[in-house]
Amino acid sequence: VQLVESGGGLVQAGGSLGLSCAASGFTARNYDLSWYRQAPGKERELVATITGTNGNSQYADSVKGRFTISRDDAKNTMYLQMNSLKPEDTAVYYCYARGEDYLARLSRQRGGFDYTYWGQGTQVTVSS
Repeated sequence: VQLVESGGGLVQAGGSLGLSCAASGFTARNYDLSWYRQAPGKERELVATITGTNGNSQYADSVKGRFTISRDDAKNTMYLQMNSLKPEDTAVYYCYARGEDYLARLSRQRGGFDYTYWGQGTQVTVSS
């Protein structure tokens, strides 16, 4: 099982950047997918989530209206389009998958494997 992020880099404030997260070893449609980020000296925070069942999405207040999360289950891939970037968006961005089918929920309920996975992260740096 693997999550691999790509697309990070250096961009000027006000610019745009797109991230991708390619999943392998599991069926992404059975998972809720999320982007997290962690800036130096700060805790990891949730940026956005998109559900596997109906594609509903939720965003942190700090990125609403600027970031868009999406998924292509045929490609087992999740995306994050980031527009109007600000220096405070600088962080390592991680993708996260949490199994939400019946077996995953039952396993967690019974204290078994939690069916959650993290990617290795990709650096996004926004210069002022």
